Amino acid sequence: MKYIGAHVSAAGGVENAPLNAMKIGAKAFALFTKNQKQWRAKPLTEQSIENFKKNLQLSGISPQFVLPHDSYLINIGNPHLEARTKSINALLEEALRVEQLGLNFLNFHPGAHLKGLTEEECLNLIAEGLNQVIKQTKNCVMVIETTAGQGTVVGYSFQHIKKVIDKVKNPDRVGVCIDTCHIFTAGYDLRTQEKYENVMEDFEKTIGFSFLKGVHLNDSKKDFHTRKDRHETLGNGYLGPEAFRFIMNDHRFDNIPLILETPEPEIWAEEIKWLYGLTTQLS
Repeated sequence: MKYIGAHVSAAGGVENAPLNAMKIGAKAFALFTKNQKQWRAKPLTEQSIENFKKNLQLSGISPQFVLPHDSYLINIGNPHLEARTKSINALLEEALRVEQLGLNFLNFHPGAHLKGLTEEECLNLIAEGLNQVIKQTKNCVMVIETTAGQGTVVGYSFQHIKKVIDKVKNPDRVGVCIDTCHIFTAGYDLRTQEKYENVMEDFEKTIGFSFLKGVHLNDSKKDFHTRKDRHETLGNGYLGPEAFRFIMNDHRFDNIPLILETPEPEIWAEEIKWLYGLTTQLS
């Protein structure tokens, strides 16, 4: 079964996110547990935590279909020790917030070398940072998001992700989130059945679907292999509708959160219905 939702607003408190997911008919959702553009945040109050759990139960959405996202500021592959330490501490704080809310996952962008390291060295630092966070938390699974590879960002190839996973001491505490826009502009073509199957075979051989914990469903404003991260409404970008049809009819994407990050929240409910309508409609 497919569990589709969107990255909904948590304005006014995290407890509002499940209610906002309900409004669009979501069976899954993502949220920021703090302001994504600030380093620090006030601790979650007991009342806020309690209300989040109540509203999540009210929504009928299981914690396994909630995919929190970390701050955009965090870069645990930063070549500068002070900045990297700040990022690791911020990622740890976010993972602890996830655990307070009774959730399972924290989705994060792997990082960037900022021209101060090789890609290999940056990937090693990311794995070291993950090991530090995992050691200081109980059960939060750290979910590495595939990237478009813009600028000096790493994680744009399945091989990059695999190298990080291989260096994590507790592989049960790490996973992967495929972003359809990101992998498309990074050079993974999903537009025909044959190309889609080739990409998924590559993912299975390189990483393995056992590590797949979520998907970001986004079309792309930029063309194939441009290494640009610009999301578009489903079916209206260079990726086009067929890729989403393939995903909706692929059992390997069952029972994980499938999250819209498309640029028009006002039509998320329509996009969710459209996606469910693609099931068993392969052309």
